[in-house]
Amino acid sequence: MAWQVPEDRKYTKTDEWIKVVEGDEALVGITDYAQDQLSDIVYVELPEVGESFSAGDVFGVVESVKAAADLNMPASGEVVAVNTELEDTPEIVNEDPFEKGWMIRVRLSDPSELDALLDAAAYAKQCEEHD
Repeated sequence: MAWQVPEDRKYTKTDEWIKVVEGDEALVGITDYAQDQLSDIVYVELPEVGESFSAGDVFGVVESVKAAADLNMPASGEVVAVNTELEDTPEIVNEDPFEKGWMIRVRLSDPSELDALLDAAAYAKQCEEHD
């Protein structure tokens, strides 16, 4: 199976993506591979605007018919927006994990942390190895 792995973002080993959208602000979500592994997503628990997290911290939970998975912060920052649409329609994450299915918008406290994340090619390779 070939999952979408857009080139315009960075990836974590735990299947989150982060995309800088404006200045030091970035969107965070889970990858196509992650939503495929989880299957039908039924619930997404996200943090409140104003909460701050360090890279690697758990910032939420995604639940599917198969399992629940922690959401890990790709880089340190403060949550400036939450995708509230996911509260009522969590299946958006299955349908469009990279655009409409974004989870949080963060103001990065140290954008250089992104350098430690996987690029699209490295992440795609990891997915193939796990499958």
